[in-house]
Parts: sequence; structure tokens; C-alpha cells
Amino acid sequence: MNKKAIGILACVIVLVCAAVFGGIYATRNIGKSEKVISEESAEKRLSRMVDKINPDTGVPVKSPIEYDSVDDEANELPDIDTCKVQVKAETSLYAEIFSSPEKAGSGTDGWLNEMASEFNAQGFQVDGQTVSVQIRNVNSGQALDYIATGKAVPEGFAPSSILWVDMLNAKGTTTETISESLVGNVAGILLSKETNAQIVEKYGSVDLKAITEATEAGEFAMGYTNPFASSAGLNFLICTLERYDLNNPLSETATAGFQKFQKNVPFVALTTMQMREAAENGSLDGFIMEYQSYTNDTMLSNNYTFTPYGYRHDNPLVCVDSISPEKKEILNLFAKFCASDKAKARATEFGFNSMNDYTCEYEPVSGDILTAAQKLYKTNKDNGRPVISVFVADVSGSMDGEPLIALQTSLINSMKYINPENYIGLVSYADDVTIELPIGQFNLEQQTYFKGSVENLYASGGTATFDAICVALNMIRKQMEEYPDAKPMLFVLSDGETNVGYNLNDIRDILSGLKIPVYTIGYNADLSALQSISSVNEAASIDASTDDVVYQLKTLFNANM
Repeated sequence: MNKKAIGILACVIVLVCAAVFGGIYATRNIGKSEKVISEESAEKRLSRMVDKINPDTGVPVKSPIEYDSVDDEANELPDIDTCKVQVKAETSLYAEIFSSPEKAGSGTDGWLNEMASEFNAQGFQVDGQTVSVQIRNVNSGQALDYIATGKAVPEGFAPSSILWVDMLNAKGTTTETISESLVGNVAGILLSKETNAQIVEKYGSVDLKAITEATEAGEFAMGYTNPFASSAGLNFLICTLERYDLNNPLSETATAGFQKFQKNVPFVALTTMQMREAAENGSLDGFIMEYQSYTNDTMLSNNYTFTPYGYRHDNPLVCVDSISPEKKEILNLFAKFCASDKAKARATEFGFNSMNDYTCEYEPVSGDILTAAQKLYKTNKDNGRPVISVFVADVSGSMDGEPLIALQTSLINSMKYINPENYIGLVSYADDVTIELPIGQFNLEQQTYFKGSVENLYASGGTATFDAICVALNMIRKQMEEYPDAKPMLFVLSDGETNVGYNLNDIRDILSGLKIPVYTIGYNADLSALQSISSVNEAASIDASTDDVVYQLKTLFNANM
């Protein structure tokens, strides 16, 4: 073969090889979704970053586990003064009322505050003494805990829903109804107009049956709020269970139905804002909210349809335990004042009393069943899928003192709210990152190692927050290879300052690609920095002062762990 022929043959071989390998390269992602490609890219970048970080490995130390459930419940609660008094009493003889936020908040959520201020200005008297009321803004679930444990007991309790009163009675606290309804309200399912039309076309109407069936089939992503804290969330939970077994919402049939439904629920939101942001970003097709909040939000009322469900939220007022006749009379006078035509008209302006014709299709349930339903939720919310989670603890110099003590106390206390079927690890960070405890099933042995590792944390040095997040993400990713159906989540406990290593812009795409939610808990923190981390995958960011962080973590873990 002459040199010219050899040259031609060589060129042909080169062209063929280029075509083959070029084709392989060009088609390497055929059949893969953009999500898979994004995850692969994120994993590769993450692996390279973790290699550069080169985390240390700690030596886990055991510490015995001690739980005292009776004392713990009261001790977990912060001092009642962390819940704001919205209207102060103006007389020595007065009645305090714990009220839910939608009527004891600010702006259009401040109807009860306005009524209380006007009532106090009237100079009402009982037995010749001028009297007044004091309004304290307390979430219904938290108010239940205060009263049931005896840590803080007001004269009056005005939750959103009678369900909380039923649970309070079941826990041994006697109440007497002062008013069955201060103002009318209902909970509802919010759907975009397009989604609403699709559900109606396929299922004939929008109701709990249609929503649960669409969710079971994977056609619909439903979001709801924590049933341990939220009236709408508790209402949704018990009605969903009743949807599967009307006669016995705790039966095996109801449990199996709830598990199928829950399998396709992306997450249970800690707050309404977290749920709303997830819907706006396309992670949820539907979510729940009270009508009064819905109608006061122009964006929601213009873009979403509202379909009522479940038990009414009629904002009852009850007196608690054996209060004096004088204080009971104050509550009766105040309830009568709130029932005046003027007060009702003002309530309507605030968005209440708009769906008074709506009636619940379900029979009332006992407080014991509601409490058992919460426990059923806790046990079955993950449908047999374990949670794989790493706690990332800031031990930099700025956390020294009260912040670190609060972090340690809150983590150790909250351990009992983590299901033992889950897989848990611990990472700490200052200038460098240390894997304090590799991920392991949260059985009793892992719990003792976790407690010991938390107790041994100490503060010093800089703050490499995003380095630590990278290490934790990589730990979760590797564990997910063994349990691909598990639910990953990451918890960062910090004061929000970062001055060493990577920053959020360096890892934002990785977080987005891996889709692992990062919950942040701030200890006297730079909240904007922590909120930026959580917002990437629509997780919650908690402002946990040293006074209430223990209760905040309990609430978070009940919802997610």
C-alpha cells in the first residue's frame, strides 16, 4: 500500500472514530430528564468540593438517654411572655384570653384586638368594679399545650376551631362554653384556576374525595400544614382519615388510605407561608388556608379558587377550669359585646362571616380520637419511607455561651420526636468541618451517640457554614444510594454568620439540583442569611430565640421527623 493510500485510510479511521465518539457524547443524555442531568452535575460538583474541604472525623461518645414526658411537656414550652399581649388589661379585675393569630394579629388579622380595645374603653362593671380584657396572641396548638400542662392558664381560650377545645377536654381540663362562635370562618383547599378546572373535568367536583384520589394517583401534589400546631392542618388530617373510613378514622382501612395519600405529599409545611411559596414556585398544586386569610390576599383571591372542607372554624370562646364568677361574667360581657351588629359588621370587613351557609358533612369527633389521629399521622406520615437527615451545628466563636447552650438543649430535648426508623447524622463546623456522627438508624444506640456528640460540642473559631452544608449533603447523597426511596432533609442550626469557605452562590445550583430541603434554625441569628438557604428548596426558616427554641424544634420535628 503506497503512502497516499495509507494517509487516506488513516484519515478515514480518524473520521469514523470521531463520528462514533462524538455520537456517544452527543447522545449520552438521551432518555434522561433534565432533573437527572441536574442531579448528576450537582453530585459531581459536590464530590469535588467535599474533597477540597476534607472534613475531619470525630470520635462519637455515648451518653445515657433519659426522658421524663410529664415534666418535659411543660419545660419545653417557653415562658408565656414570648407570646405577645396584643391588648393589655386596664383594670385590676380583668380576664385574659388566649386567641389564635388570625383574629389577634395585626392589620386585617386584628379584629379581636379592636373589639377588646373598644370594650375596655366602655367602662363595663362587674359587682361595682370596672373591668377589662387582655388579649394574648397564641397559636391554637401551643395554647392547648400551655393550658393542658398548667404552665400558663388564662381565663378564656379562643382558638380557631372547636377541635382544640375537644382535645383540651380529653386531656382532663374542664371548659365551659361562653360563645360557640365569636366570628365565622372555614378552612378550604386552594387550587389554581387551571388545576381546579382539570380536577372538575376528571372527578366531577373539587372535594376531599377528588383531592385524595388525585394525590394517590400521583396526578396532584397536595400540601397542608402541621396538624400539631395548625387548625387547618388538624382539620385536614382528621377529615382525610374520615374520608377513608367515616365510622372509624383510626381503623386499618383509614390508616392504609392515609399512607397511600401521604406517599405523594411532597412535605407537610411548618407554616402557611412555606406552603404558599411552594405553590407559587410550582412544587404544590394545591394547599389549605382559612377563608379569612384567602379573601384578604389579593394575589390568592385573584389566582386561586377556594373550596371549603371539613369542620367549621367558628372561633369559640370558652372559660378554662374553675375561674371566679366575676371573671366568667367579664367573658360573658365581652362575648355579648362581640356579638353586636357593629362588631359583626366590622368582622365582615375583616373577612370573617363570609361563608355562614357552609355546613360540615362529618359528625363531631372526640378529643381522644383527635389526639390519636395526631399520633397516627406521626407514625404513618412517611409511609414506611425513612427520613435521612444530617444536623449541621454551628460551633464557631459567635455561638459561644447562650446560643450554643440553647442549641445543645433543644437538640437533645427534641430527639424523642424523631422516629427511630429514621437515619440521622451530625456535623459540626467552625473554621473546619467535623463529621461528629456518621449517619445511622436512630435506634437507642445511635441516640446515645447523638446525645453524647451534641453534649461534647464547644465553640471557637470562624464560620464555614456552606462547607459544612456540602459535607452533610454528600453524607445524605451516599446514604440515599442504599435507600433511594428515603426522604432526605438537612437541618442547619446557626447564628447565620459565614466568614470562611464557600458561600451560597457557590452551592446554590447544587442545592437546587439535589432537591434536598434545608431547614434553618437561627439562634440570635442573621435571619436573612438563613432564609436564603432555606428558600432554595422551599424549606422553613425558624427564628428560635434562646427562650423558645426547644418548643420550636419540637414543632418542626413533629411535622417532619
